[in-house]
Amino acid sequence: QFEKTIEIHNLSFRYNMHDKLILDNANLLIRKGEKVGFIGETGCGKSTILDIVMGLLSQTGGNLKVDGITLTNELMPAWQKHITHVPQAVFLADTTIIENIAFGIDKQNIDYKRVVQVAEQSHISEFINNLPSGFETIVGERGVKISGGQRQRLAIARAVLKDAPLLILDEATSAVDNETEAALQRSISKVTRNRTAVIIAHRLSTI
Repeated sequence: QFEKTIEIHNLSFRYNMHDKLILDNANLLIRKGEKVGFIGETGCGKSTILDIVMGLLSQTGGNLKVDGITLTNELMPAWQKHITHVPQAVFLADTTIIENIAFGIDKQNIDYKRVVQVAEQSHISEFINNLPSGFETIVGERGVKISGGQRQRLAIARAVLKDAPLLILDEATSAVDNETEAALQRSISKVTRNRTAVIIAHRLSTI
């Protein structure tokens, strides 16, 4: 369970044995409910440290603890159930909007009312309702039939539907214009209200 803290303790990481350390003795404490921002230029280790938190990479040294318990390989799948992730490059399937928001859920098991509620929370319901087929609109391969900002908002809605206590946003607004970013930030502000959120950005304005 995630009830109190995530602790990064003396963490180090290198991709290959002969490479220099990208992370060297990093320490960080994130308390449940906090909003934490990572900012810095490309290559400084922002995404790497959170890939380790999500269990996508294994650290070279040090450890990761949740509520004082060290996360081992055996515990990682249980920990990952507490995490939802909104990346910069969102994967959308060539199917309907509702199926993309409820990604990974069998169509017959989708709670339509819940998806509509989540779309409202993510400030995307107006856009969806203005489409000829509404939630049944096909987005095309990788979402080519909708804009970048709309794809990101679908990803945020997907994250909200999962309802995990830890939300990680990795450069989630970097590929859109300033006006779209402002709208996405309003969505993010609303959906992170009762969650622990970690936000990676390369612009201070995003944080």
